[in-house]
Amino acid sequence: MKIVVLGGGESGVGAAYLAKKKGLNVFLSDKGAIKDDYKKQLIEAGIEFEEGQHDEARILEADWVIKSPGIPKKADIIFKINQKGIRLSSEIEFAAEFTQAKIIAITGSNGKTTTTSLIYHILKNDHLKVGLAGNIGKSFARQVADENFDYYVLEVSSFQLDDIQSFRPYISLLLNLSQDHLDQYNYNYEDYALAKFRIAENQENDNFFIYNKDDEMSMNLLEQLAIRAKKIPFSTKGNLNEGGFINNDKIVVKIEDEFSMKIAELSLVGNHNIANSLAASIASKILKISNESIRNSLMTFQAVEHRLEPVAQINGVTFINDSKATNVNATYFALESMNQPTIWIVGGVDKGNDYSEIENLVKRKVKAIVCLGLDNQKIIDFFKDKKESIYSTSSMEEAVRVSKSLAEKGDTVLLSPCCASFDLFDNYEDRGHQFKNQVLKKAID
Repeated sequence: MKIVVLGGGESGVGAAYLAKKKGLNVFLSDKGAIKDDYKKQLIEAGIEFEEGQHDEARILEADWVIKSPGIPKKADIIFKINQKGIRLSSEIEFAAEFTQAKIIAITGSNGKTTTTSLIYHILKNDHLKVGLAGNIGKSFARQVADENFDYYVLEVSSFQLDDIQSFRPYISLLLNLSQDHLDQYNYNYEDYALAKFRIAENQENDNFFIYNKDDEMSMNLLEQLAIRAKKIPFSTKGNLNEGGFINNDKIVVKIEDEFSMKIAELSLVGNHNIANSLAASIASKILKISNESIRNSLMTFQAVEHRLEPVAQINGVTFINDSKATNVNATYFALESMNQPTIWIVGGVDKGNDYSEIENLVKRKVKAIVCLGLDNQKIIDFFKDKKESIYSTSSMEEAVRVSKSLAEKGDTVLLSPCCASFDLFDNYEDRGHQFKNQVLKKAID
């Protein structure tokens, strides 16, 4: 079988490595430059590859093409692969074919990384043999090739789900839906939402689908879709006969028996994180993890980097890194949790954002807006009649300097960009690291 892998990043190199280890004929192609570390890995594994071009003739001879999630589905080469009827899969689909481990897969517009990391922490804390993959750390394929885990906890994006045919998690979680990546889904919210629901499309009645009963789009689509898995809801707004909910000052999960703990004991703060903790607790109960172990893990979990991450307090001003907030809904949660006057750093590559969702929060909580991007006009135009203090910057150094000059004792400077990072940064991690470096540098200056 001829395998062609498109993309030479963590996902693509991992898929090529797994294919090689399984004795398949594999070739990797990346239209851009491949980083030196990944090139070294390919050479050491004896994997043929090309960079800076796509050898279309060779690619179109493949029996199976593995596509990295960063390659747009509208790319010319993807159109030609589909036209020829060649099987096209994401790395998660490919890797899942080579493991018997139970897969817990998490998707949603916001909270994926936190919830995935939390479930992994719970399983690891309970001494299970578990891997963490998807959009986090080492690729799923590389771990399947080298490890012998009984469980995998995977953070899964809509782009990865676009390219599945048979991917079937034991437990799937759809945390929430909000308008994101609409530029890749014909600016149609329902198309994007349906891509997320693909996480459950191959599940059978011996599998589990955990969903958010408070999410309007999820509930609308659930009425239309024939999901065969056992459906278990969570809600922060009302009691449930089965699933996860809040009762007074406690989170409660009812599945066979009951688990509960005080909200004040959770390591994660904010209403959105209560929802994430409920979803993670449901998955843990399905996996028969003891109440005592779940409680211990929920109390000891450390928040994810770049997600409402406290950086420093300088002269009474708190600096918070929420670089992972790449859509409006994620920033909604960040602003909602602010209890001090806030200087808000926002901007980057707009993905079809509708800022009206956060308009009232900005009016109530934001003292000044500091735009950070190559093109800040859309943000400026939307908020110019709503906030007097709006500043335009085009580097992290400038954004932090301006924010620091505006902040007074008791204020918060919040980086929560609403946008993708690719105009000025390599990715959201690079943006978050630069923010932290500039904040700490300014502390010394």
